[in-house]
Amino acid sequence: MQNVLIVGAGSGGLLLLDLFQNLEFMNVTAIVDTDDHAPGILRAKELGIQYGPDWKVKLTSELHIIFDVTGNESVFTEITNVKPAHTVLIPGSVANLLVRLLQENESYIKRIREEMHKQRLIFDSIDEGMIGIGENGLVDFFNRSASKMTGVPIEEAIGKIVSEIIPLSKLPRVFDSGRSELNRELILGNGIKIVTSRYPLSDHTGKKIGAFAVFKDITEVVALAEEITDLRKVKTMLEAIIHSSDDAISVVDENGYGIMVNPAYTRITGFSEDVVIGHPATADINEGESIHMKVLQTRKPVRGVHMRIGENNREVIVNVAPIIVDRKLRGSVGVIHDITEMRSLMKELDRARTIIRKLESTYTFDDIFGQSSEIKISIEQAKLAATSNLPVLLRGETGTGKELFAHAIHSGSDRKFNKFIRLNCATIHPVSLETELFGQTDGDSQNANMKQSLFKEAENGTLFLDEVNELSLSVQRKLLRYIQEGIIYSTGSERPTKLSVRVIVASSKNLEKALHEGKFDEELYYALNRISIQIPPLRSRKADIPLIIDHLLVKLNQQFGMNVEEITEEAQKWLQQYNWPGNIRELESVLSRAMIYMDSGKVQLELLDVTKSLTSSNQREENPFLHEKSTLTSIMDEYEKTILETALRENDGNKSLTANRLGISLRSLYYKLEKFNLV
Repeated sequence: MQNVLIVGAGSGGLLLLDLFQNLEFMNVTAIVDTDDHAPGILRAKELGIQYGPDWKVKLTSELHIIFDVTGNESVFTEITNVKPAHTVLIPGSVANLLVRLLQENESYIKRIREEMHKQRLIFDSIDEGMIGIGENGLVDFFNRSASKMTGVPIEEAIGKIVSEIIPLSKLPRVFDSGRSELNRELILGNGIKIVTSRYPLSDHTGKKIGAFAVFKDITEVVALAEEITDLRKVKTMLEAIIHSSDDAISVVDENGYGIMVNPAYTRITGFSEDVVIGHPATADINEGESIHMKVLQTRKPVRGVHMRIGENNREVIVNVAPIIVDRKLRGSVGVIHDITEMRSLMKELDRARTIIRKLESTYTFDDIFGQSSEIKISIEQAKLAATSNLPVLLRGETGTGKELFAHAIHSGSDRKFNKFIRLNCATIHPVSLETELFGQTDGDSQNANMKQSLFKEAENGTLFLDEVNELSLSVQRKLLRYIQEGIIYSTGSERPTKLSVRVIVASSKNLEKALHEGKFDEELYYALNRISIQIPPLRSRKADIPLIIDHLLVKLNQQFGMNVEEITEEAQKWLQQYNWPGNIRELESVLSRAMIYMDSGKVQLELLDVTKSLTSSNQREENPFLHEKSTLTSIMDEYEKTILETALRENDGNKSLTANRLGISLRSLYYKLEKFNLV
């Protein structure tokens, strides 16, 4: 530490004082000036530093440096004569030079600060987000647009690992590779879609010092691009949609002349485009008036009109609506439903449903295989349930065998010689479910009393309702009334019907969550929960897999007419290592696929057979179809769950490695695992 005395408290002395205050190795013991109001004296008063008019009283043996900034040579000479020998005296000329240099330095620093402030204003005013990291992967630059897009405040982002701010960030990769990546699309954690360019940063020696990314929110750009899509492409798309419809579609202009028909129109009516396009709308009618002309006159839609059209005099239902653009009538569009085909399909569907519902229960408790404690508990509970007539709630993941348990309970009860009726509530439209279950009494409907209620069909037997959580609240309350009172009310009737039906329900969903969200009736939940049986997933009883495989091989041999005698121990152990998200149903699918594609004449399933089959089952179809009840949220949840299971399996269950592999925080991983019951 150097002790310093400043003689002269003008602007030069003030600069020296401010400079030394910021240097840890310089200690200003005092500043002297005959002017008690000199700038340096005033600053010394603020800082609590000694000051005064006489420098002589400030001379001590502990003083190392004296700065003379008075500009008075006599003062310099006098100080020289009396200062301690070891004390260095800086003359006024040198001190003034130092002062000038400090002034220039201060000026440069001020300019640099101003430039940095301007640059920061520029960076914060542009729409593009900017983020920079150092060689340690920590964020050292983050502008306002980046904060806005990510939802992370600037002060919280600085100093964090970049993956905590943008989980899928590839900046560390750019730093490691030293190669730029331009115009890459990325979706942020909050769903904002961006396009980003990433650049490595190097100093003048070529040493890598970090990486930098510039990105822009393209959500609005994409939306704008969709709005200004070429009209010709839109027209082509609309024509493709119209031509792909199985319903006949015809379009006429404001004068009633045909301008467009689709192939289904020609198939149903028998009229080609040449006969319709450019001709009046009455050209395809055998009897009755033109609905197109009626709609053009009234400018109102007409729906559900029975007509006969075409050369084959086919009976159809016609819906026609006006086409109004900018409040001007431009024509009308008609959709024709062929009642003949619809009725034929409905008869086939009813016939299939009748066959399925009339199939007798053929499964017993002997068909449930397993020696693990989990499955034994479930079997014992089911056997007890078979001795009573109380409702039973079967719970478990998809594919665990809930329907098998329902069959077994029915077969073990005193109702085993009566019907076992099954209904998957997720496959029937909610509007139709009530009629399916309780029947309908409506003299005005063409379908009145044509369908017997499932409760009536299951009289003295068992009614199994799979995915009971899909029932609407109104149907849930009618089901609750039956459980409590033993009576049902058909739709449209106020007369109760007393029946004796054993009700077994199942659900793969979280009923407590549905109850909390108001989607499941509380009283029904407690009524069903009196006998609740949890069927364990296959992954929690992997020791049972060999027994299940032996049973499935016998079943599949009968189905395929094959004679596969056994599965190798190596293949069996490999199957036991898999977590089976689809449970027994997935295991059966894998074995059946392996048997179908195994070499002809083989009687033993080997490791290669099952690995090929399992890999094939995990691949997505090129043209997948959506389940009737599927939503975008449910599909994305299932896909996310599959990814989590795969990542956990690849990392042997290590949560930290899994989080790093997926580019998310450990906290986010635990949240997702809990969400999908994977903890």
